[in-house]
Amino acid sequence: MAKIYESITELVGKTPLLEIKNYEKRHNLQAKVLVKLEYYNPNQSVKDRIALAMVEDAEKKGLLKPGYTIVETTSGNTGIGLAAIAATKGYKFRVYIQDQVSKERYQVIHAFGGETIKLSEEPAIAKVLEETGGDFVAAIKALREEVLSKEKDIFFVDQISNPANPAIHETTTGPEIWEDTEGKVDIFVANVGTGGTVSGTGRYLKAKNPEIKIVAIQPGENSLPSDANPEPEEITGVHPFEGVPVERVPETMDLHIYDEKFEVEAVEAYRAAREVAKTDGILIGTSSGAAIYAATQIAKRPENEGKTIVAVLPDTGLRYLSTNLFNEEFQV
Repeated sequence: MAKIYESITELVGKTPLLEIKNYEKRHNLQAKVLVKLEYYNPNQSVKDRIALAMVEDAEKKGLLKPGYTIVETTSGNTGIGLAAIAATKGYKFRVYIQDQVSKERYQVIHAFGGETIKLSEEPAIAKVLEETGGDFVAAIKALREEVLSKEKDIFFVDQISNPANPAIHETTTGPEIWEDTEGKVDIFVANVGTGGTVSGTGRYLKAKNPEIKIVAIQPGENSLPSDANPEPEEITGVHPFEGVPVERVPETMDLHIYDEKFEVEAVEAYRAAREVAKTDGILIGTSSGAAIYAATQIAKRPENEGKTIVAVLPDTGLRYLSTNLFNEEFQV
């Protein structure tokens, strides 16, 4: 029987789980490490899920109407997902994007017809970022109150406070993991950016089995800008949720859902991403490398022998070819 899809919206989700067996053998891991390959989404990242969910939620609520422009702030992947959804649904799209993201992200958004504006190019946002030491949450508030409030016929997605963000992971990502493992999952590992993935997926898995351990990843100290190191190698899209003022934590991050915080440095993420490309033939991004690194260290703990660890790999390595991730001259 023929099976022909009519829109990319029908292709979002149902991404596969892969056991990285060669990598497990190399590290002599006694736990099973399964990775959820979110680059199987139509625009190659986990953010396709929330892009579609937030747009369709807004349409149902009458917040997004024909002729409107969709607007968002992002480190890249949400912008790409939204640009594609906007294109297929006939909306204009504008994104305020973090300055340090790879050039591939800008190129892809432009290919879908989207408009990109660097955060530093919008005076109101640049001022807040400078005054707060790079507080992304404060920057979004400034954008909403000082810039977008003066415009008409726009829908500001606001992924860091939009409840449709974690909700879609509770209704899709979590159930997919549970079904594909037949409920045999002991530990779930995910990065924290907006917190939507770990919060929504974690809620679903905990509801099915309260004994499942949820591990949330944040950048290590050396991967965050500081006075001593203002431009470090960073894990794009991954932000701290502990050790920062609570107002800097996105509303979409459930601070009660996780059992352990795990810190990963960018160079550790690079090393893991480079290695798994050579052992198992998957080309992944920096945050995916961070997830594999964290899962590896957790798998090495004696108490986790024989357990099943599931880690979400947010995106493809193809968006990082202009960065140091796969730059062989950059030693890790």
